[in-house]
Amino acid sequence: MIRDLLIIILASSLINNIILSQFLGLCPFMGTSKKIGNAAGMGVLVIFVITLVSAAGSAINLYVLKPFGISYLQTLIYIIVIMILVKLIDLIIKKFFQKINEKVGDYLPILATNCIVLGTVIINTRADYDVLTGTVNGFALALGFALVLIIFAGIRERIEYSDIPESFKGVPISLVIAGLMAMAFFGFTFL
Repeated sequence: MIRDLLIIILASSLINNIILSQFLGLCPFMGTSKKIGNAAGMGVLVIFVITLVSAAGSAINLYVLKPFGISYLQTLIYIIVIMILVKLIDLIIKKFFQKINEKVGDYLPILATNCIVLGTVIINTRADYDVLTGTVNGFALALGFALVLIIFAGIRERIEYSDIPESFKGVPISLVIAGLMAMAFFGFTFL
C-alpha cells in the first residue's frame, strides 16, 4: 500500500505533472509566476486547497454518487463542493490568519474557478480512487504544480535581467521556457 502511494506521488508530481503534461492550471502558472514569493504563496495555497477538495471529492464519489447512481451529476456537485470549500477556507484565513491573508488572499478566489482544482477531482474519479489514494494523488498533483510554479518563477526573475531579443520579451520567452521545462520533466518518464 505504501509503495503504491509513493508511486502515485512520484507519477503525479513529476511524470504526469498537471501543468506540463496535462496543461491544466495555465492561468495561475503564467499569471502568478513573476516573483518567487508570489509563486510560493500560490503553491502552498494550491496544495492546501487541492488536498482538501480531493479528499472531499473522493468521499462524495465513493459514498454519494456511486451508491445513489447519480454519477452523471459529478461535475455539478464537484463545482458546488469546490466553491463551498474555497469560501470556507477564505473565511477562515481572513478571520484567523491575517498575515497569510495579506500574502495570498487575492489568489484564493482564483482557485475557486480554476480548472486545476476541478480537473484533479475528475482525474481521481476517473481513476476510481478511494479517499486515501484520491487525497494523496491530489496532494501530489498540487505538489507538482507548486514545484513547477516556483521553478518557473525563479527562471522568469532571472530572465528579466537578461539580454534577450525584443520580440521574445514577455509571453513568448515564457512559453519557450515552459516548453523547455516540459521537455525536462518528460525525462522523468524514463525512470
